[in-house]
Amino acid sequence: MSESSVPAFEASGLRKVFRDFWGRPRTVAVDGVSLRAEPGEVVGLLGPNGSGKSTTIKMLLGLLRPSAGSARLFGRDPRDPDARARVGYLPELSNLHKFLTPRETLAYYAGLFDLPAATRRKRIGALLERVGLAGPGADRPVGEFSKGMARRVGLAQALLNDPALVVLDEPTSGLDPIGRREVKDLILDLGRMGKTVLLSSHLLAEVSDVCTRVAILAGGRVRAEGRLADLLEERDRVRFTAAGLPDAAVPRVKDAIAAAGAASVSVDHPAATLEDFFLDVVGGTSK
Repeated sequence: MSESSVPAFEASGLRKVFRDFWGRPRTVAVDGVSLRAEPGEVVGLLGPNGSGKSTTIKMLLGLLRPSAGSARLFGRDPRDPDARARVGYLPELSNLHKFLTPRETLAYYAGLFDLPAATRRKRIGALLERVGLAGPGADRPVGEFSKGMARRVGLAQALLNDPALVVLDEPTSGLDPIGRREVKDLILDLGRMGKTVLLSSHLLAEVSDVCTRVAILAGGRVRAEGRLADLLEERDRVRFTAAGLPDAAVPRVKDAIAAAGAASVSVDHPAATLEDFFLDVVGGTSK
């Protein structure tokens, strides 16, 4: 099997149960999640708070052991050093040393990757430019930064090793509209470069702008998954728009569609946006 045909990441039946002090099951955070991404895909991982997104990401990256199921990075165990060396990760909460400057922070991580000195200088300069920190801010202590500015440092750190897979957990958290636009442009650039991106975000409009495929989690389970265009088109196919029909005609139309073999018939306007689709899917999980 060629390197280009191996999924960048793959999860099969991932389950994570958090236990209390006595080892008793306390919370099922993730329950049977299966996902995969081919090289070069930009995949959005969506879900309400507590849906299991961050826990799923941590199991994919080998930062948490699953209670059941398996995860692979580039066909390898996610704790394999060679697999990890090909991943860039921006966690939901970045723990940056507050006394180091962005330039010093990136130099520290470049040393962990054992980058040659010339490559290190060139890449650090390019990344500081790319995330908008090439000016005086590059030499200010990170502890003086706002949350949005610190987020830019974390994003640069995630790209330092020129990863094949970039995992971004709420990358625009704390950023202003200009910063969010810059991050979207960066993700689009990564996709054009053939990088695989896994993006977890609450901002559905941003996801729809950059992702070709999405997975929606709720209650620790995948409730919908596929190419965004296909999901919205499929949603349209199982509905019909009743605008213009007399109220008395609607039941007859529904009966005719059901008689033709439709498993489910609903009367509504089709989900035209990712937000509509998301709310429809997640809203149905509470029933």
